[in-house]
Amino acid sequence: MNLKAKIGQLFILGFQGTAVSADLAHILASYKPGGVILFARNLDNHVQAAMLANKLQEHSPETPLWISIDHEGGTVFRFSGGLTPLPSSGELGRHGSEKLVTSVASVGACELSAIGVNLNYAPVLDLNTNSDNPIISERSFGANPNIVSRLGWATIRAYQEQGIMPCGKHFPGHGDTNVDSHHELPIVSLSAEQLRERECRPFQTLIAKGLPAIMTAHVQYPQLDQLYPASLSQLIQTRLLREKLLFNGLIFSDDLEMKAITDHTEIQEAAIIAIKAGTDHLLICHNSEKQVAAMDAVYKATINGRIALSRINESFKRIIDFKTQYVFPHAPADPEKVTKIVGIAAHKQIIDTVKSRSSALSLHSS
Repeated sequence: MNLKAKIGQLFILGFQGTAVSADLAHILASYKPGGVILFARNLDNHVQAAMLANKLQEHSPETPLWISIDHEGGTVFRFSGGLTPLPSSGELGRHGSEKLVTSVASVGACELSAIGVNLNYAPVLDLNTNSDNPIISERSFGANPNIVSRLGWATIRAYQEQGIMPCGKHFPGHGDTNVDSHHELPIVSLSAEQLRERECRPFQTLIAKGLPAIMTAHVQYPQLDQLYPASLSQLIQTRLLREKLLFNGLIFSDDLEMKAITDHTEIQEAAIIAIKAGTDHLLICHNSEKQVAAMDAVYKATINGRIALSRINESFKRIIDFKTQYVFPHAPADPEKVTKIVGIAAHKQIIDTVKSRSSALSLHSS
């Protein structure tokens, strides 16, 4: 691949509509991004979703795309038109059962695989430690790092068994914030020791078990880096995550269009800083003009030496290594088989079992 295409592989892009537009086709052909992320705006039904995934892959014949999604369960569920609704991690955490989590995650993984998704931004490994947190809450398995680690690993295994790469988030921990990073930059003032002993523990535990991907938080931790949030911080991504915790998987940014970033840094500059910090994949989820501007900015920064070519090659090699594990060779989704897999009675029965146990647990605790 030439340099422009290598840089393209570092980007995961969102898009508008339920089909591949001429604008998106041009970006896929010209920039060769590493993948796309799907939202509710892209999904009508499960057959359409499978056909969309196949069409997207047709526009990237040399290197299959990551077809990614946030499929956590509970309130973070992009596809209400077909896939079996999953309970929240918080609900599952109150049961504390790895078997129950495995059964639920297996439903999610099976259905995502059927529609052509190969990367899920889950599980949430944040600890639900702040009752005022507006963004994590029920997305977390709970406040106990041992429970979060145990149930997180059950989720990861279930997705990997279906050939889907899981991505734990949001490192080093979004659980103790009291503002939403979609709207402003949260600041967590815990000491470095508190972060290591509490917030980072699920990540550290699962890194040792082989967690393949981590998404960083748009959160600033002054005791770790006084200048940058984790998603732009070399101190957090390279020194802490790579060198101290020995993580050798893929590092993803959260969406660089979130106000925690854009209120402080133009997206072109944020993309450059994130790559220099150690990010492998940068998510830009909405605006195609910003996507193109960021990719062009990274290319120019590499040509003029601001970003070392070795830094681009390092991420590119890592991306290809993980794509070799999860998406090579590419097997298209089969739209004719989707209805025999997605939303079937057996999957709904598994979720109904969780709901009935939750009702019993609630009655018992009250």
